Amino acid sequence: MHKILGYQFFDRPTLTVAKDLIGKFLVRKIGNKEIALMITETEAYDGLYDLACHARSGKTKRNYPMFGEAGRAYVYFTYGMHWMLNLVTGKKDYPAGVLIRGLQGSTLKLNGPAKLTKFLKIDVKLNNLKLGKGSGLWVEDRGVKIPTSKIKRTPRIGVAYAGSYAKKPWRFVYLSG
Repeated sequence: MHKILGYQFFDRPTLTVAKDLIGKFLVRKIGNKEIALMITETEAYDGLYDLACHARSGKTKRNYPMFGEAGRAYVYFTYGMHWMLNLVTGKKDYPAGVLIRGLQGSTLKLNGPAKLTKFLKIDVKLNNLKLGKGSGLWVEDRGVKIPTSKIKRTPRIGVAYAGSYAKKPWRFVYLSG
């Protein structure tokens, strides 16, 4: 049986959620088809003091979903061409989330947050929606157990502007094989 992860899973510290998402499945329903891919790479963004976090300057029209309830999608446009998917974590009014950077299936590997949103047709229509069957986007626990020894922690990618926060090991990568 596949368990859909809800508010309780996401209402925890963002670094814990980012690590625990490795091995879970992101599920997207498009029409009558469900696509489920295992999450293999995440990055945590944690609060107003995280200089790499969109919330570092406070609440804006772009980042307001990060200030909402845990277990929602924060989808934003970047570089004028790509959608990015973050899953909101932690307490309401504390802006934090996890960027989904990599997914894999039995014959498919999507390494890169823009590739996976394009493949799964994730765009602004999902922004601020509660994760679940009603939104067509959710996360499932399918019983895959990834040992800690198979999860590598590294600095985040593409946030050099964030000073010392760019060096924090808040990226989690599944070392398959």
